[in-house]
Parts: sequence; structure tokens; C-alpha cells
Amino acid sequence: MIKLKEKIGYGFGDMASSMFWKLFGSYLMIFYTDVFGLPAAVVGTLFLVTRVWDSAFDPIVGVVADRTHSRWGKFRPYLLFLAIPFSVIGVLTFVTPSFGDNGKLIYAYVTYSLMMMVYSAINVPYASLLGVMSDNPKERNTLSTYRMAFAYIGSFIALLLFMPMVNFWSGHSKEIAAQQQGWTLAVAVIAVMSALLFIGCFAFTRERVKALHEKQAPLKEDLKDLWKNRPWWILLGAGVAALVFNSIRDGATVYYFKYFIVEEDFQTISFFGVSFVLSGLYLSVGQIANIAGVILAAPVSNRIGKKQTYMGSMAIATVLSILFFWFDKDNLALIFTFQILISICAGSIFPLLWSMYADCTDYSELKTGNRATGLIFSSSSMSQKFGWAIGSALTGWLLSYFGFVANEVQQAEAIQGIKMFMSFLPAAGTLLSIVFISMYPLSEKKMLEISAALKSRRAETMKS
Repeated sequence: MIKLKEKIGYGFGDMASSMFWKLFGSYLMIFYTDVFGLPAAVVGTLFLVTRVWDSAFDPIVGVVADRTHSRWGKFRPYLLFLAIPFSVIGVLTFVTPSFGDNGKLIYAYVTYSLMMMVYSAINVPYASLLGVMSDNPKERNTLSTYRMAFAYIGSFIALLLFMPMVNFWSGHSKEIAAQQQGWTLAVAVIAVMSALLFIGCFAFTRERVKALHEKQAPLKEDLKDLWKNRPWWILLGAGVAALVFNSIRDGATVYYFKYFIVEEDFQTISFFGVSFVLSGLYLSVGQIANIAGVILAAPVSNRIGKKQTYMGSMAIATVLSILFFWFDKDNLALIFTFQILISICAGSIFPLLWSMYADCTDYSELKTGNRATGLIFSSSSMSQKFGWAIGSALTGWLLSYFGFVANEVQQAEAIQGIKMFMSFLPAAGTLLSIVFISMYPLSEKKMLEISAALKSRRAETMKS
């Protein structure tokens, strides 16, 4: 039985990751276009190239992690030794050097590529840790719930405080040089918090589940087993589609509030002397709603099943996203209400996906006798980044197509495009995700049978 301290410790890991994940998803594009000074179409291509490469890098990390042997286990050492590099490179990504246009573009490619690689190197082992902390499917559901709850808490903190910190460190100046300093120092605060959380995750967690065969199978066998793992392919497709939905909405939000809502025209909202912008509140409210979705996911899925819970949540999110298009800039109450409802739906699916990946690991081990936890879990990160790459690239390219010009009043066509990023395009991702998950074959009953069979085999192995 896993104790509360360890569940919280496991949550710390995704809390750390999610702080940067949300900064990248919600703010990096507008940082590159409005602060760093790159054209939107160039940023779209940058995101596609770096994230596709990083998606391919994830399985490499999974393969290496599966073959890691240390006194701390296979996956926990990465949390300890990469916590500081992760944070340092994260800060460098938000530094604006005094280079020319070509120099700045090269710098952006290098720093962001490095950041995504170190993100993979720490996050893939972290995700894989879920598969070896417990062999009980219900405990994994609980761990996955803690993981996602803390992930959204981290996102909430980052999104709520980030722009107030930028404004504080920039002296509330609109000068580009002051903005550049504000962004860098605000990210540095997030980076220190992330490093401490990763180290806490390492300290509080343990690896318990041992493979049927201590010696890892050759890589060729791992890849062959993965190729034949039908549930894995289904989750890969569903994960890509879900992240297209998420990344487009997150990436477009600041543009939506800056250029369509024109949040500067609204009175500043202050708490305890800190001034918050509407876009930050909108994103933060979404994170609270995500947590509500995470909390609902376990009891609902335990009652009606993970597959049915996932499909129902995405169906509701599809309808609400489409309706979002027709809101006017003055319909703030409806805009925030729909953000809450859509975010509850989005929050409920991700703990289900993580739990399903653990199920795929057990399914593959029973079928092949080989346990490739890191390789299978790396696909979860791979699908996220690939979906994120597609969503972010589309946002950058379509902003350019619709005539977006940074830091200017936008034409009607650009505004229509920005509204589509919050409605029809995300809805396409949710629909595709439903199609994939409808084919998922590992029911709760099937997983109980698989878990019992694996326990029996491990007992026989120990006796022999």
C-alpha cells in the first residue's frame, strides 16, 4: 500500500514539468513573436522542427532508461541529476540575446531544442516511474490522479503568477528591452521551484515492480513487441489528437485576450497588491477546473470505465468548443464559464491516458514475457509533443495566413482566425481523439485478469 507521502512526492514531478509545459504552451509563441521578435510563420516552423525531433528523441530516452541500473533504480536517478540542467536551460530559452535576425533564430533553435531534449530526458523516466511504483491497477489510477492534480496545481501557480512577475521585473514598462528582462527573471523564479520539486520527487518515491526477467531483452525485441501492441497504437493516436486540442487552445489564449478581447481596456484585477491580467486569470481558472476534472476522473471511470469516461468527456468538450466561436468580446462571463467546463473535460482524460499506458505495459509483458516500461511510457510523452508540434505549428502558420502583425491592431480576418483557434480547430482534435479511443480494447475486467496472471507468473519465477 503506497503511503500519502509517496503519492504527493510522485505528484511533485509533474508539478515541476507542468510549470514549464504551460509556459511553453501558453506563452512561448507570443514571447517569440512579440518580445523576441520572430515572425509568426517562422515560429510555427521552429516549433514543428524542434518538437518533431524531440518526439523522436523520447523513445531513445525510454530505451536507455529501461537499461539503466543503479542503487536508486531505473528511473529515479534522472530526476536527481537532471533537475538543475532542466532549470538552467529553461531560463536560457527565455533570454533574448543581442544578435541579428539570423543569430536570434539560431539561438532560438539551439536553446529550445536543448530544452525539449532535457525535458524528455527527465520526463520520460518520471512517467515510467508510475509503471514500477505499484502493480495494482487501482493504485496506479490513484497515483495518476495525484500526478495530474499536482500537474495542474503547478500550471495554476505558473500561469497565475507569471505575467504579474513579468510586469514586476520589467517595471510595468512596454519597452521591449524591459519586457525581455522581465520575462527572463520571471522564468528564473519558476525554474528554481521546478528544480526543488524534481529533487523532492526523487527523495519521496520508490521503485518496487520487478520485471519477469531481470535481464532486459534486446532492443530489436522491444521494438518488435511495441509494433505488435495494438492498444499502444490506439493510445498514441488518441494522445496526439488530445494534444492538438490542448496546444491550439493554450497557444491562442494570450493572442485572443490581447487582440480580440483587448484586455488592456478592462480594469485591472488586484489581490494583495498584485495586479492580474484577464488572460492569466482565464488560464489559471482553467487549471483549477482541470483539477476538478482529475478528481472526477477516478470515481467516474471506476464506475463506468476509463474508455467511456474518456469518450464522454471529449464529446462534451467538442460541443462546447464549437459554441465558443460565437462569443463576443463582451461575453466574459460566458467565456470564463465555458473555459471552466471545457477544462473539466480536458482534466479528466489525462489521468486516464497515463493509467492506460501502464495497462499497455502489463498487457505487453503478459503477451511477450518482456517488460519495456520506459519505451512504452516514452510514447506518452512522444504523442504529447507530436500533437503539441502539430498544434503549435498550425497556430503559427495560420496566424501568418490570416494576416497577423505583432503588436498592432489586427484586421477582421486575423481576428476571425484567432477565434477559430479557440473553437473549431480544437474541436477537430477532440473528435479525432474520440475515434481513436473508441477502439481501445483493455477493459477493467480484462486488466484484472492480466494483473492476476502476471502476479502468478512472478510468484512462479521467484520459486524457481
